[in-house]
Amino acid sequence: MGAYVALLRAVNVGGTGKLPMSELKAMCEAAGFENITTYIASGNVVFVSALSEAQVRKALEDRLAAYAGKPVGVLVRTAEEMTAVLKDNPFPAAKPNFTVAIFLDERPEKAALDSVRNRAEDEEIALGKREIYVSYGSGMGRSKLVIPAAKAGTARNMNTIAKLAEMAGALT
Repeated sequence: MGAYVALLRAVNVGGTGKLPMSELKAMCEAAGFENITTYIASGNVVFVSALSEAQVRKALEDRLAAYAGKPVGVLVRTAEEMTAVLKDNPFPAAKPNFTVAIFLDERPEKAALDSVRNRAEDEEIALGKREIYVSYGSGMGRSKLVIPAAKAGTARNMNTIAKLAEMAGALT
């Protein structure tokens, strides 16, 4: 049994993709996951499962598609991987609520940052293992930054990542 964190894309953000966390928890229970806890209403869930990462993702994506009537992206990390994302943050001195990891299914290509547009002087970007890290110096709300390689990903700030890593770590 392994501890996992699942991150849903475009759930309960800006009035789109409404999904009560009680429904997400019920989907996880139906998939056979254990020790399920959701965190804030933006599609974060921590649990234990004997399934592989790919099996966990498929089980959640299938249930979410049935619920929403359309595909909902799910990115999955083990407890260890989530801790590593936090530890590997290349901008540790930046405000944690202004710094995000954009989670991806695959390792971003080295050329992924070549297509970045509208980057402000106080914004920093770096590639991770299966993440793109961004420090928004003046905050995300003011940013015009466009990262085409991040389109299929989902972002969480360092405060959220720290909490999810702590929650998942407690299940190992």
